Amino acid sequence: MTPVHAAGVNAGTLIENTASATFKAGSQTGTIRSNKVVIRVDELLDVAVTSLAASELVLQSETGVLPFAVTNSGNGPEAFVLTVDAAMSGNQFSPQIIGLAIDSNDNGTYEAGVDQMLAGGAQTPVLAPDGAARIFVLAALPDGASDAQLARVQLVAAAATGSGAPGTSFADKGEGGGNAVVGLTTARNAAQAAMRSSLASVSLIKSARVVDPFGGTAPIPGAKVTYQLVAEVSGSGIAQGLAVTDVIPAGTTYTAGSLSLDGAALTDGEDGDAGKAGSSGVSVALGDAAGGTRFTVNFTVQIN
Repeated sequence: MTPVHAAGVNAGTLIENTASATFKAGSQTGTIRSNKVVIRVDELLDVAVTSLAASELVLQSETGVLPFAVTNSGNGPEAFVLTVDAAMSGNQFSPQIIGLAIDSNDNGTYEAGVDQMLAGGAQTPVLAPDGAARIFVLAALPDGASDAQLARVQLVAAAATGSGAPGTSFADKGEGGGNAVVGLTTARNAAQAAMRSSLASVSLIKSARVVDPFGGTAPIPGAKVTYQLVAEVSGSGIAQGLAVTDVIPAGTTYTAGSLSLDGAALTDGEDGDAGKAGSSGVSVALGDAAGGTRFTVNFTVQIN
């Protein structure tokens, strides 16, 4: 994380000095000392929030993680209240905020069950001047989101002691019993990170070709019907666990060994390839399929 240096002398520091005067009176010289003046340095409340995301978060079906850094840029120890705004102007969808987490082991990677989850409006631990906490905002796609939509999320941090116009003072709330004074950041700061939805959609088109025993196309007993199923994936995402199934129509019998995928024969049994087929139906497991891919499944039945 990029350091944001705290302002000046630490809060609660005592600045002390005593003046002296020398003089000559007749043949004598003398030195006198003034009383000691002691000033306790007040606490300056400042904070910096930065996004640590190198690029847009690509958000698919799983929860996404947006990393931020919250840095105490004041001169005294301070905790900061965290809030998340997902309803930013211009958003094409409203991200679902799952929660906030603090990077408990400071390794820069969100780890479920390791990093401490924070409730909404929760505070960071008390951060020393120049101290920082890495905060993860966990977000997911809402129902109804479309592919390639853009949205922004804003993390806001405000000093737990208080915020307001620069110069606002909170009596006796500073480190060491002094005052706490709001700095130029208003003791409140925010940063945004962007995410883009990445979804896939699937179309499935079925057609049939009939060849009768006489070389024609009449659907008569003994005719062969070859069904073709075309599955096409569109969008920028991935269709996970894509599978194509079909039943054998009543009044027909499956033709053993006729199942194929993209022109390559598949065995009917449950074995190492993607397909299986029998008297009840056919099934072809296509796996995780990215947008822009297309699959063609063929099988044949005979009209009884």
